[in-house]
Formats: sequence, structure tokens, C-alpha cells
Amino acid sequence: MKISQRLSQIDKMINNHYDHIWDCCCDHGLLGARLLQRGAAGTIHFVDVVDELMMDLEKKLTRFFPSDQLSDDTSSADEMQTSHWQVHCIDVAHLPIADFDDCESHLIIIAGVGGELLIELIGSIMTNYPSKHFEFILCPVHHNYKLRQHLGQLKLGLVNECLIQENKRFYEIMHLSTDCEQAIVNVGSIMWNLSQDADKQYLYKTILHYERMQKSAGEDADMLAQIIDDYRALEKRIK
Repeated sequence: MKISQRLSQIDKMINNHYDHIWDCCCDHGLLGARLLQRGAAGTIHFVDVVDELMMDLEKKLTRFFPSDQLSDDTSSADEMQTSHWQVHCIDVAHLPIADFDDCESHLIIIAGVGGELLIELIGSIMTNYPSKHFEFILCPVHHNYKLRQHLGQLKLGLVNECLIQENKRFYEIMHLSTDCEQAIVNVGSIMWNLSQDADKQYLYKTILHYERMQKSAGEDADMLAQIIDDYRALEKRIK
């Protein structure tokens, strides 16, 4: 099963076993299927709001993983241990975490959506379950700086992060946890290898992007100036 470089990198970042992995905004379910195939969790949950897409995905999962389906009315502990997947046509902000025991572990993966939407989704999940331990893997398509600011305010810590380039676009991938104390840096930290041309290219492109925004920023000019200064501090590390 061939998956994109971005999804493959997310797969590589999942080294622990979880009771539940939620593949959110899962599109065609390629990442979740890879995780299901290698037994990365007791249950892989495929989540998207597009009804037609999820119906098609459920048919494919039933075909290729017929013995691993968890029906909606399954409730016994023995059945839970042998189950492997569920399909949910719901908003990510309303994941049914309360249906499971408090001691069970959850990794929530959200990729391919904007940073501002991620702020709303993560905020809703954390508000709905304020005392629950979560891990997240996030791969936004833009607004990384703003997203990182808000994630830090939600008391999430950084487990790991990386920067990848795929089809001439760069993506930041963040693995976060409610139980980790390493701070989330607004411009990224351990993802940078500024001896590599690709990382330098991404840094320069990011600075130019914010400089263009600053020219017509109006009342946001000071905020953008701070963002540019933060990225330029990284630039000073380039030899």
C-alpha cells in the first residue's frame, strides 16, 4: 500500500502502542490502514465528516480487514481487545472519547487542514476532556506560527517534530502530549537542520512570506515584525 511521503513520515513517528489511534480528516484512510496493518493500536478510528467518503472507506476496510471490524454496539472488554477498526462520520471536535475507559491511551492524528481550524479542533477536544491525557500528531498546511502559539497556551508539550518537503511544498509535523514538559517553540526547534539546503530554503521562504504580509498589515504590523524577528533569529545560526 503506497502512501505519500508526508503520511509515511507520520507513520514513522508512531513508535508506541496505543489503545486508540484516531486518524482524523482521514480522506481515503491510507495512513490509518497502514497503522492497522502493523497493529499500532488496539483500535484504529477513521474519522471524517464526508458521508460518501466514509461509506466507501468502510466498504474497503470490510473487504481488506474483515475480521478486524468493531461494530458500534460492541461493548465487552474481550471484544474490545480483539477489535481493530471503526469508522466515524463525525466532526473531529466531537470525538466520542467518553465512550472509553479513562485509563485507555489515545493518539489523535490530524493532517491536511489549516492551522486556524486545528486551533478550533484541538481547543474543543481539550475543553471537552480537560483532565484526559492525549497525544496529538498534527500536520497543518499553513499558519504554523499561530498554531504553535495556541498549542503552547493549551499546556501541550513537544514530543518530537520534523520538517519534510513533498511535491515542492514544506510541511511541519508535530508530535505533542499533555504529559510532556518540553516547550513548543513558535518557530520550531528540533525540526531544523540548517546545514541542509532544504531547511534553509524553507526558512527563507517563510521570512519572505511574512515580510510580504507586513507591507499591507496595518494594525498587525507589530505582531508580524515579532514573527519575522523570531525567524531571523534562526537565520543567524546558518554558517
